[in-house]
Amino acid sequence: MGSRILVVEDEADLADLVAFNLRGEGHEVTVALDGNTALAEIQRGRPDLVVLDVMLPDISGIEVCRRLRRKRETVRLPVIMLTARTDEVDRVVGFEVGADDYVTKPFSPRELVLRVEAILRRTVPNADVEGPQVITLGALLIDVPAHRVEVLGEEVLLTALEFRLLLDLATRAGRVQSRDALLGRVWGYAPNVETRTVDTHVKRLREKLGDGAKQIETVRGVGYRALKS
Repeated sequence: MGSRILVVEDEADLADLVAFNLRGEGHEVTVALDGNTALAEIQRGRPDLVVLDVMLPDISGIEVCRRLRRKRETVRLPVIMLTARTDEVDRVVGFEVGADDYVTKPFSPRELVLRVEAILRRTVPNADVEGPQVITLGALLIDVPAHRVEVLGEEVLLTALEFRLLLDLATRAGRVQSRDALLGRVWGYAPNVETRTVDTHVKRLREKLGDGAKQIETVRGVGYRALKS
């Protein structure tokens, strides 16, 4: 059964092309041509994923994503950002406000569909959680079945991708994880994806964790390691 996807793109022809390809994979697709309409659509009925253009006629896609990440109801909503910009700074800003992925125009519709499918696969909750149900690392407490994270007893709202990244590191505490390994397990991508993707998400994760960020160590030139309690 397909997922419900919202495509937010002010170029009507491109929006229709993206929607056509996603519907061809069995998904239910709604199109919004501006940011305010997108926010209203999400409030009316939360989709399973949002394809979001950065440059919109009213409010930017960056601001739309930022607003989604501020609310408990939409903090885990997967977002793929689209942009005609190729500057790495714009790509990093998209990740820093909580985007799950970033596709630069012009792009192959097939490539976008594959990115969508990869994100949808990794956001499906597992019925049976293997390993520890609760992981404690210093000030961090991770309730795996509930997808809940606390730092010193206070809940921290993480996106689905941020939770997956933290859990991957935590379940391998004490061992260094390379960027390529994290890309494969957390993002579901081949190791040719830019490593800055991992670095930017780890940076954002640390900012959210506050005191708990001490449990994530950078191993220069290699990757990251979660420190044991």
